[in-house]
Amino acid sequence: MVHQYKNNGYNIVLDVNSGCVHVVDELTYDIVALFQTTDKEDITKQMLSKYEKDSVTQQEIEEVIKEIEELKEAGNLFSEDIYKDYIFDVKKRQTVVKALCLHIAHDCNLKCRYCFAEEGEYKGHRELMSYEVGKKALDFLIENSGNRRNLEVDFFGGEPLMNFDVVKQLVVYGRELEKHHDKKFRFTLTTNGVLLNDDIMEFANKEMANVVLSIDGRKEVHDYMRPTRNNKGSYELIMPKFQKLAESRNQNNYYVRGTFTHHNLDFSKDVLHLADLGFKQISVEPVVSQPEEPYAITEEDIATICEEYDTLAKEMIQRKKEGRDFNFFHFMIDLTGGPCVAKRLSGCGSGTEYLAVTPWGDFYPCHQFVGNEEFIMGNVFDGMNRTDIIDCFKQCNVYSKPKCQDCFAKYYCSGGCAANSYNFHGNINDAYDIGCELQRKRVECALMIKAAENDMVSE
Repeated sequence: MVHQYKNNGYNIVLDVNSGCVHVVDELTYDIVALFQTTDKEDITKQMLSKYEKDSVTQQEIEEVIKEIEELKEAGNLFSEDIYKDYIFDVKKRQTVVKALCLHIAHDCNLKCRYCFAEEGEYKGHRELMSYEVGKKALDFLIENSGNRRNLEVDFFGGEPLMNFDVVKQLVVYGRELEKHHDKKFRFTLTTNGVLLNDDIMEFANKEMANVVLSIDGRKEVHDYMRPTRNNKGSYELIMPKFQKLAESRNQNNYYVRGTFTHHNLDFSKDVLHLADLGFKQISVEPVVSQPEEPYAITEEDIATICEEYDTLAKEMIQRKKEGRDFNFFHFMIDLTGGPCVAKRLSGCGSGTEYLAVTPWGDFYPCHQFVGNEEFIMGNVFDGMNRTDIIDCFKQCNVYSKPKCQDCFAKYYCSGGCAANSYNFHGNINDAYDIGCELQRKRVECALMIKAAENDMVSE
């Protein structure tokens, strides 16, 4: 499968199965488009006619055709899908748990309009995780991690800082477990920043491999979507803290993470606002919500959002030239190595390698399934008792999803989010269509940025 597109003056040809990206001239771009369906003689005739004013010769056309043939022979263009058989090995492999999302607090001190967790309650009740439940969760992770040494634990909510004493206790307990089991925990924290202070920052900088800081961008956007419980804005309260934390971590190992909605389709301004405030690690993502919500992104919004991604990509290239660059999570793409094949095919590992744990110890496939009791997989006291759910998620991959078969971005998104698929279509092997459209555009922008960066190096 080959995907061709034009962006910001670049003609880009992506060989989907090999991952090879080719930046080509107009003649080559046109010949690639004809190569699989047209014989050489007809290609030559068409190109001589189209490029008559450019004085393109038959010899030049034949040289391009030869180069394409050589790329095909080398497996760098029009390559075969080598992963169809591999996925059967992925399905049969023994599953080990490598990551937990600990819902340390089903409570929150903000009432964000788009919150899928319903102010931290997750369709249930407010509760804080006890130290005992947290210990049992870490014990479970150790016992079910097999030979995997590096393990991940995210302290999530609600707002985890509302239960920070237990967070600290569990980190201490985790460090003790490391010594006895030859494991290494990578702890992370997601916070809205309301309760953030110097002591917490010091602890986070010592123990948290990554911190996610929730902020939506410009003050008016953030305050409208993320008010406090008494309906006041939270921007002025959290922004100085976030700037201080980012600087204290040397602008690494954190993200400011925002959500854009139908109300701020000009979200590139929110990204650049955060960049102008000094943040170097930025993620601003589209809201996922049912269409009846007033802030929901609609199909009619897609064209505008795609234009915004183009605008942002061009601005990021310019800022990089000026030495003012920053990372935007959705444009980060690794063309040299990338994720392992299993991750490219199966995604985040929800329901198999990655689980969410509620404050009372129930297991769910991931944080976005929490509250849907059909997906309770067991609990930290009794272990896993819904192997059928595990098997279902184990079978979920880009080859089990019809919508992924002809999509050029499938190896970059790994089939998309299972929870989004379920919430919109009632099964995990479908796909959230608006999300797919936006993902394809982000991949195109990311590849274009790589092409531009390559030009900067060669200048």
